[in-house]
Amino acid sequence: MVVYGMQLPVQSQSTLYAEAWEAAAGPADLLAVARAAEEHGFDYLASCDHVAIPRRLAGPMSTVWYDPVATLSFLAAATERVRLLSHVAVVGLRHPLVTAKAYATLDHLSGGRLVLGVGAGHVQEEFEVLGVDFARRGAVLDETVDALRAALGPEEYPEHLGERFAFKDLGQLPRPAQERVPLWVGGSSPAAVRRAALKGDGWLPQGDPREKLADRIQRLLRLRAEAGIAAPITVGAITEALYVGAPGWDVGRRTLSGSPEALAASLRAYGDMGVHQIQVRFRSRSRTELTDQIAAFGSEVAPHLN
Repeated sequence: MVVYGMQLPVQSQSTLYAEAWEAAAGPADLLAVARAAEEHGFDYLASCDHVAIPRRLAGPMSTVWYDPVATLSFLAAATERVRLLSHVAVVGLRHPLVTAKAYATLDHLSGGRLVLGVGAGHVQEEFEVLGVDFARRGAVLDETVDALRAALGPEEYPEHLGERFAFKDLGQLPRPAQERVPLWVGGSSPAAVRRAALKGDGWLPQGDPREKLADRIQRLLRLRAEAGIAAPITVGAITEALYVGAPGWDVGRRTLSGSPEALAASLRAYGDMGVHQIQVRFRSRSRTELTDQIAAFGSEVAPHLN
């Protein structure tokens, strides 16, 4: 069974994917997109995480990066069912108790709809200004994940005794509404795939092309089996950009477009290689065109996915 979710527009505006109309968009647009996604069966909405972008990267990345906890909390109050994914939270930038306080509150307020996606991060200056060792960010993330498992668990007084972080006898309420907050690990490097296999409830690849994804999924599952982990893992994929129907404008040669049946047939290949959830992004020239695409996908493409 393959479900589908989406990265929110507006909240991050890298030139790699942002549409021109997003530059002048704001909260009302986010609300409209979130409500459309929920109405049309999307499993989750995702929001990115960056604290500050250095000038050297501001051109391609832009400096528009909404805070994921604030953004997802805002949308939680306007929705009822759709899950709320951080894709991904750079949790190594913050003490695990700070991260746990924010995301436990979000899960509590949303009625248990949080999926915590985590990643190592890649912007060196962002780490340096916050006093975090960029070169050791992988090791920091490994321990942070362990600490978050404790801090987001059911105990009012969580305990973790590690190399970098140690806490006990410190209470945090409210607890998450979920008994176990799903923790999905992002990234496609060998270290990230291993981390997902050994520590994650899910894996969020970093836009891997189809011809490479199948092999990485097999490695993920092999590492998990070799470690004796029997629990299932949710395997994700970011699809090509999509446009349902005949666009009538230049949507780019890498965009998949066409009839709902043709798009569904192409996307079913992800399920065949072991993917459980696909993250989709639609080409659009306006908020209205985007919400129309969301509606078309949910009503015309999604019924043919499985």
